[in-house]
Amino acid sequence: MLIVDADKCIGCGACEDNCAFGAIIVEDDLAVVGDSCTLCGACVDVCDVEALHIEGGEKAVQADLSAWSGIWIFAESRHGVLAPVALELLGIGRKLAEQRGVELTAVLFGSDVQSHADQLIASGADIVLIADNPALAQYREDVYGRVLEQLIKEKKPEVVLAGATAIGRSLIPQAATVLGAGLTADCTGLAIREEDGMLLQTRPAFGGNIMATIECPHSRPQMATVRPNVMAPAEPDSERTGQIVKIELNDEQLASRVEVLETVTSSEEQVNIQEVEVLVAGGRGVESEKGFELIQELAAELNGAVAASRAAVDAGWVSYPHQVGQTGKTVCPKLYIACGISGAIQHAVGMQSAETVVAINRDENAPIFDIATYGLVGDLFEIVPLLTRKIQEQRRE
Repeated sequence: MLIVDADKCIGCGACEDNCAFGAIIVEDDLAVVGDSCTLCGACVDVCDVEALHIEGGEKAVQADLSAWSGIWIFAESRHGVLAPVALELLGIGRKLAEQRGVELTAVLFGSDVQSHADQLIASGADIVLIADNPALAQYREDVYGRVLEQLIKEKKPEVVLAGATAIGRSLIPQAATVLGAGLTADCTGLAIREEDGMLLQTRPAFGGNIMATIECPHSRPQMATVRPNVMAPAEPDSERTGQIVKIELNDEQLASRVEVLETVTSSEEQVNIQEVEVLVAGGRGVESEKGFELIQELAAELNGAVAASRAAVDAGWVSYPHQVGQTGKTVCPKLYIACGISGAIQHAVGMQSAETVVAINRDENAPIFDIATYGLVGDLFEIVPLLTRKIQEQRRE
């Protein structure tokens, strides 16, 4: 809540002038806050007489930040299967740990998941903390959150990373709130600042129009969720050794107000565009649902899958599970063919990690050509069918 100290306020109007949301007006020489206030804090910063403050917005500064050490990654396991993003986190986590000169720990929750420990160590973990219990077989936010919070309080890691998946986006904000820690969501880049060891967390901001680098100087742990398929997993080394620590849990930790009645796997949209090696993507330039038939034909010839930009999904030409970009999925195929896609940053952030990008666009100045490995300037309705026929001819030979 934004509080106005009537004894200090002089009605200068600086807060009103600097409010981007029109939430403050000055009446009778006193600032009055409206319902549209977003608690952004811009007015607090410009108030020279310190008449404004956000109640409940202050975080307690942790006095001894040096007591926190180590890099943790949450190794997500769903129905006994290790999520690929866990290995991607170990890749970046290994680099961060070596820069800081500390150990890299993987935290693994679930039932009968100890078999994953060797894979986590081979992929870069020095320590694997395992909470293995039948009560953890299904993800329940209150239980997972409680166990993670207690582990963090006991062992004090300076950095905690998780995938920006449905589970990661639910679990990590809960833990950060309880711990009073800073959190950056949906990161696409992580680095350590050499002079003070601060974690620099990069993510798209303002609708993807800029890239923001965020730091948490006054609280620990520094927490972040990372978009899947953005970080490269480390090459596994079967000779690596590490420590496996089993966490003992009590009934109080495992008590939950949630009961999972059934888990259902959707029978629709079986192709996961995040797991295929070839993607043929269509954008606004495809012009119609019928135009996507050309995209589908080329994808079929390449044994790939169809992807799309947000514009194509919003137009109803293809369903949302095919969407790539900031508001869709992040993909990292071996080959990404972008047809009629301009290459705005909102889309680029979801596919720029592809090994090879082929762009087809009639606008030679389209931003997609800045990302592309190979660019074809021309009409996709001529080029795509020609590519499809050439591939068919090659297969017949």
